[in-house]
Amino acid sequence: MGDSDRRAPPLSPRKRGELCFMDDVTELERRIMYALERIGTAVDQWPEAGFGSSAVAATPVGETSIELDVLKAELEAERSANAQLTERVRAIKDKQENMVSALERKAARLGEQLDQLGAELQRQRRLNADLTHVNQALSDAARGGLSDPSLLNQALSTEVEALRAARASEMAEVAEILSELKPLIGEVA
Repeated sequence: MGDSDRRAPPLSPRKRGELCFMDDVTELERRIMYALERIGTAVDQWPEAGFGSSAVAATPVGETSIELDVLKAELEAERSANAQLTERVRAIKDKQENMVSALERKAARLGEQLDQLGAELQRQRRLNADLTHVNQALSDAARGGLSDPSLLNQALSTEVEALRAARASEMAEVAEILSELKPLIGEVA
């Protein structure tokens, strides 16, 4: 069996131009293992072939040297491919770490916004309950023919406060929308 028959098959082609990173890693790992097996086989056969004292003279030096050079070249090619894959893995890991930290910052910001909205919602609920209570008292007074100016004043005050709370809630929603739009505007600019 000649050297050309023992070469590792070439890398498999990519499917429809897709990036098959893990397939590439697996394929290159298979090729490296194949090259290392060939080198190991050649080294194991070296003493059996009698590359000691008398057999060296019988074996053509050029043939052994060529086979060794081919094996060294294949090993160097596989090492180079391994180094490239290591660098690609490192780049992907860095990119992933950057994305994770960006997502963590965004989650923290959204958590703060959620807390603010929750506080505004509680305030709105409290004011609505107060407004309902004051309006009920005002309605009861009107039915009884009593007109209490302090009840009217309290009802109007509570209604104004409810309107302020509604406005604050709307402002919080606008701020949330703007915070989501700012990164998009920054990407366009």
